Amino acid sequence: MRILVVDDETALADLIARGLARQGMVADVAYRGDDADELLAVNDYDVVVLDRDVPGLHGDVVARRLAARGALTRILMLTAATTLADRVHGLELGADDYLAKPFEYPELVARVRALGRRSVAPVAPVLDRAGFVLDSNRRTVTRDGRPLDLTSKELGVLEVLLRADGRYVSAEELLEKVWDVHTDPFTSAVRVTMSKLRRKLGAPDPIRTVPGQGYAL
Repeated sequence: MRILVVDDETALADLIARGLARQGMVADVAYRGDDADELLAVNDYDVVVLDRDVPGLHGDVVARRLAARGALTRILMLTAATTLADRVHGLELGADDYLAKPFEYPELVARVRALGRRSVAPVAPVLDRAGFVLDSNRRTVTRDGRPLDLTSKELGVLEVLLRADGRYVSAEELLEKVWDVHTDPFTSAVRVTMSKLRRKLGAPDPIRTVPGQGYAL
């Protein structure tokens, strides 16, 4: 799941992003509304955690523009504006959920996960395919009943391949879904992670590689 956190409280935004990353999500950060609008226009995010009162471009305008584009990205407004009128106005702008500051972090994670499930066609949190059982909520995976000790990136790559259900996934798509916006598109991160993942999965190698097409299970 890929998330954009938008808040001009830089320490809070970075803290939220790091916490979401520890939950196995890919989290980018924007401290200004205009920067958020640019990121939302070029990247496919599942959820944007959006503070309404940000500089550059007001959060309400960011939400309105995102809704007008017909994007599947779900909006969680995270703000100190907590009156009934504020909540109603935020939802009318296109927000899917509203969480007031201060907030409890477990609730934020739960709301982000719930919205993420609505950004695409419903998918089961537990994937059971080709001998693999991957629980995306608990961040655990087994192969033929054997627990696998995978890093966050390795588990993310495997999850994307499992959800592709045999379709080839390009390195560019893996970068988009598993790495954040600061990753160099010419990096060898996908190749290196794939190599380490294969070693941990063991024999027989379940991953097919076709130059020019990508990887598939």
